[in-house]
Amino acid sequence: MKGRSRLVPLIVASPMFLQNIDTSAMAIALPSIAASLQVPALQLNLIITTYLLSLAVFLPMSAWLADRFGAKRMFCMAIVLFSLASALCGTATSLATLVVCRIIQGMGAAMMVPVGRLILVRSVPPSELITAMVWYTVPPTIGRLAGPLVGGAIVSVTSWHWIFFVNIPFGVVAVLLALVFVEDSRPEGPPPAFDVAGFLLIAIGLAAMLGALETAGKGLIPGWLSALAAAVGASALGLYGLRNRRRAESLIDLRVLAFRTFRTNALGAVPLRLAVLAVPFLLPFMLQMGFGLSPLASGLLTAASAVGALCTRGIMRWAIDRHGFRRLLLGATVLTSAIYMSYALFGPATPHALMFCVLFLGGVLTSICMVSLNTLGFAELPKERMSHATVVISMAQQLTAGFGVVLAAALLALFSRSHGGDGVHLLAQDFSATFVALGLTALLSLFSFVRLKPDDGDELR
Repeated sequence: MKGRSRLVPLIVASPMFLQNIDTSAMAIALPSIAASLQVPALQLNLIITTYLLSLAVFLPMSAWLADRFGAKRMFCMAIVLFSLASALCGTATSLATLVVCRIIQGMGAAMMVPVGRLILVRSVPPSELITAMVWYTVPPTIGRLAGPLVGGAIVSVTSWHWIFFVNIPFGVVAVLLALVFVEDSRPEGPPPAFDVAGFLLIAIGLAAMLGALETAGKGLIPGWLSALAAAVGASALGLYGLRNRRRAESLIDLRVLAFRTFRTNALGAVPLRLAVLAVPFLLPFMLQMGFGLSPLASGLLTAASAVGALCTRGIMRWAIDRHGFRRLLLGATVLTSAIYMSYALFGPATPHALMFCVLFLGGVLTSICMVSLNTLGFAELPKERMSHATVVISMAQQLTAGFGVVLAAALLALFSRSHGGDGVHLLAQDFSATFVALGLTALLSLFSFVRLKPDDGDELR
């Protein structure tokens, strides 16, 4: 690829860098934030799930806005909104205020990530997509690498509020680079009228489903009310699906799921992504609350996963060319499951060097799975379906991230009570059982991956 073709994937992936450095730094700081705001640590999954909820609710608008106003313009505006919301998060003095600011931050993220991916897939020919996706994954991996270190250092030296302030200069640089190097793109002709009813159905469905999962079994509201919210959410999403079949133009065209490789990425990989996205939430809690490590020591250890992910960038093209997508996904998923279950063997006396090596290997395997999925998912799609596909996959990923965090918190509380605890004061054994459960969850994606054909994605190789 030419220099410009390498630069564009790096620029349009900058929002994922912002997201990952924000999320991973905050994960390290969660115990310190809980102490500062005087709330139980597990309640802080609320600032993660509300962010993901806001992101999931506003994601459906991103494709329409990009087609209506231009992808480049919306990309820059979304980064500005995310950066301003980060500044507001840094001024929060209560959990309620922080939650509200995180909702605004999620609105910005809802537009900047899928629009960035849309710019990439529209501007790169299929023969160069594997290489482009490899470069596209570099900024978010660096964000995951730097986030734990930044979070640990900030909490050790100053206040957790600075975790959010560091997003601002990165956001300014990302906007300037996009203005100079990224070309605008939009389909020919005006987009259809905004589908208000469709947007409301999706928003209600996603909000109710995540709300039900967040409150289930925690005593916050009666159990029947959580069940009712889940039923309302499922019904709203079902109605949208039926409505989508009858309309020529929908806010999000779910007919992109008819493409088998895309369906594998969006739906078949959900169990694997649940585990992958829950682990970064769990590790800092285990290392700090279970093992008694400092935030900085915890950040140095958890950065091993990002180092491992970054090291796969040089081998992904070779691995895909040699083994193909199907074999690579099957093998990497089995090994990822085994690695996650091996985290259950960690204890306060485990040598830090050994933990670093195991976490490094986990990052390598996770990266192989994610790069393969994100590349294969766009193999069959025609250009005119790309805007809908990027939003669908972003919704699936972010909704899965929300479910993953809530699932991890629920499993921790469940295993804590099964071990005689109160679900709030956590022990090392509570984390061990949770990692085993997540490893087994990842294996469920094999039922989808095994249906792939050996030659799937060959047109990209």
